Amino acid sequence: MGIIKEKFGTMKTGEEIYLYTLKNKKGMEAKITNFGAAVVSLLVPDKNGEFADVVLGFDKAEDYFSNPSFFGVTIGPNANRVGGAAFTLNGKEYHLPVNDGPNNLHSDMDGGYHKGLWAPEEDGDSLKLTIVGKDGDLGFPGNKKITMTYTLTDNNELKLKYHATSDMETLLNLTNHTYFNLAGHDSGSIEGQFLRLHAANFTPVLPGAIPTGEIAPVAGTPLDFTEMKQIGKEIAADYEQLKLVQGYDHNFVIDGADGTMREAAEAEDVESGRRMKVFTNLPGMQFYAGNCIAEQSGKGGVHYAPRMGFCLETHYFPDNIHHPNFPQALFGPGKDYESETIYQFI
Repeated sequence: MGIIKEKFGTMKTGEEIYLYTLKNKKGMEAKITNFGAAVVSLLVPDKNGEFADVVLGFDKAEDYFSNPSFFGVTIGPNANRVGGAAFTLNGKEYHLPVNDGPNNLHSDMDGGYHKGLWAPEEDGDSLKLTIVGKDGDLGFPGNKKITMTYTLTDNNELKLKYHATSDMETLLNLTNHTYFNLAGHDSGSIEGQFLRLHAANFTPVLPGAIPTGEIAPVAGTPLDFTEMKQIGKEIAADYEQLKLVQGYDHNFVIDGADGTMREAAEAEDVESGRRMKVFTNLPGMQFYAGNCIAEQSGKGGVHYAPRMGFCLETHYFPDNIHHPNFPQALFGPGKDYESETIYQFI
């Protein structure tokens, strides 16, 4: 149905930032900004056909300059954590910003791709966003080119397709950090909403949320979402893995992951009747219940606070480079990075 482009703000260096609105034939709308390749809003109908914005975010681009909770943004070149903020690749040691205790989180708080201005290109009904990283930027090897494409289909699917190249082997693990609240971004806690994860296993963590390297079953633990369960039902259980990260903030191993598209999760808000399914070709997904959302004003002056949104971040497992038994997020000459994630609303 075409894309609507409007000015959204201005970079500190003077470049204009734009907001792009994608619409489908059913009335659903997705608003995307080229700052941080972020999902700013997502209008989705409820069981009565009433639309509400189901993602947390801000009204103007300048508010994304801080964005301590990473609302809506695309994370790269490496999402999640790297233990010790360093890794060795092809005999050389690389040091990353130490920004999460002794570790690295989401590449860099200020220099990561979520704080970059992506070059936009309208491709029919899709929005293609591109960013370039130079060899050594943020400590990562390789001259990189990352393209992320958003498409809103008439089946109420928001499709995210990633493609990246590098002239050196490097760590590339991209994800989107949108926070969902299926009752509406302004409706408060998500603890009463339901979630099912197609994941019989997860990767336990140590203090600092760094994986132990183990792949463990969820059965018999509060992390078992193999059947629909309220997010808040066991979030405060006396369980060490929950205490370490103040609730749910764990990587789940997607059942049967083999590089093909498969359903990874389903979430539902019973009162509104909104349901969301997540499909991906990636091996893992971080379920984050928004335990540490910084208290702040969001869209329309709404007060955001912990557990008012949840994330389902598809990716390679955290800190995979230090765990050879995990699927490895290493890409470079002769091996491009490619992934796809779909958020479908029913």
